[in-house]
Amino acid sequence: MSEIKKVTAETVREAYETLRKYKEGKVSVENRIIENEQWWKMRQNGDGDTAPSGWLFNSIVNKHADAMDNLPEVCCLPRERGDTDSARLMSQVLPVVLEENSFENTYSECWYDKLKSGTACYGVFWNTALDRGAGNVDIRRVDILNLFWEPGISDIQSSKNIFHVELCDNELLRMKYPALSESLGAQPFDTSKYIYDDAVDTSDKSAVVDWYYKKYSDRREVLHFCKFCNGVLLYASENDPVYEKRGFYDHGKYPFFFDKLYSVQGSPCGFGVIDMMKGTQAQIDALGTAIMNNARMAANRRFFVRADGSINEKEFADWRQPFVHYQGSGDPNSSIMPIEMPLLSGVYVSILNNKIEELKETSGNRDFSQGIAGKGVTAAAAIEALQEAGSKTSRDMIYASYRVFEGICSLVIKLIKQFYTVPRCFRIAGENGALSFIYCGSDDLLRKNGGEPVFDIKVKAGKKSAFSRASINELACQLYNMGIFSPEFSQQAQLCLSMMDFEGKDDILNKIRSAKATEGQYDNSNL
Repeated sequence: MSEIKKVTAETVREAYETLRKYKEGKVSVENRIIENEQWWKMRQNGDGDTAPSGWLFNSIVNKHADAMDNLPEVCCLPRERGDTDSARLMSQVLPVVLEENSFENTYSECWYDKLKSGTACYGVFWNTALDRGAGNVDIRRVDILNLFWEPGISDIQSSKNIFHVELCDNELLRMKYPALSESLGAQPFDTSKYIYDDAVDTSDKSAVVDWYYKKYSDRREVLHFCKFCNGVLLYASENDPVYEKRGFYDHGKYPFFFDKLYSVQGSPCGFGVIDMMKGTQAQIDALGTAIMNNARMAANRRFFVRADGSINEKEFADWRQPFVHYQGSGDPNSSIMPIEMPLLSGVYVSILNNKIEELKETSGNRDFSQGIAGKGVTAAAAIEALQEAGSKTSRDMIYASYRVFEGICSLVIKLIKQFYTVPRCFRIAGENGALSFIYCGSDDLLRKNGGEPVFDIKVKAGKKSAFSRASINELACQLYNMGIFSPEFSQQAQLCLSMMDFEGKDDILNKIRSAKATEGQYDNSNL
């Protein structure tokens, strides 16, 4: 007797209908994202009559630079004493997994999406094609245009279904899925597209759909996965005996994380800097273009010329000619007279500057956030203090991304727990370049009593700003000049440092305690 499959061709047809409904529900989001991409490329004025300026562009790249100066670093803390070893192991393994996935590049791309369209999307998958077929964690940027969810929900995990659609080359699909050879001509579904500079031909590509959906099994919510293309079922976890009951991922969550800039109700997507500031940018462009056109016309003088005038117009138009001939008698000025251009009042330039200041203030892109601190401020610590005081909006955006990053790391740990059935070797770089090699497998994430360890994931900023390093160096010089590192002031130094907060404070405290303990070994000047 043949096994009854839960996912069939009829199931795929129903999924296509659900996918089309979801696509209709996010048309406005897609149109806004495509329009914002044109603003990002400074091509919002298709007629070419208005010259765009880069104030909005500069605001976005400055916020992006703030984010990249504060890349997240992860640390796992145990909730119970017995989880200490597992937490220490994960604190070493997670940074390596992120580095193997080029997470810094993914983080950069997603931050551009977050600032431009208001929403960045990360995907955390298990990719069986990695590590020569052994499989590994795969963290990728996901294009919102290719993702579809239930309309009206605010949390992506609340959607009944999630569809991810990606165009793939037909030739590659034939090699990977021979059953598709006769079905690659039709296109039952198509995604929205950006306005590309190049001519992009998609006639030889087909839309491959990854369908994630949730069901209840054994009183718990399980996640299933299905892949199909052009109506042909390629894989279904419900038809796989390995995942039929447990679900495709043991964590039971959709492998997508939305990082929103400014939230809106009724949608998992937010709106971004371009949505907020493109009105002001359009006014700046229109006013700036009008002022430039007036200046250009005033600089290029024009004249009224009588049709029966006696002026040699060719010689008059040539400013290199020292003499201009005319015929007949009378005043030559009666035959030609200049067209007077009205000069714009300085108030228009003031209005333009005010609109520029409005954009800078509203977007939080003030001068000192870019290192322009004003006259008399030259110390690195003072510049950093001004930057920190004026970057509240940037910090708010960054902390929101840190919260998303915590969820990503938590899902990575769960994938390691599920799929690292064979221990993997990781190279760990220690202090002073020292290398060590450790092994990590799913058994390392089990307690002795069979339970699963629970971690608190803490994220901190890995400061990369040159001003941050310079201010810490300046602080060290100040502490040294105050004599705080002298062994006789050890107690005062520890009290002083305990009230401070800077990178590497614990290491300095340990060295001060160590210096106090060995004071007699080097304080022998009076012997």
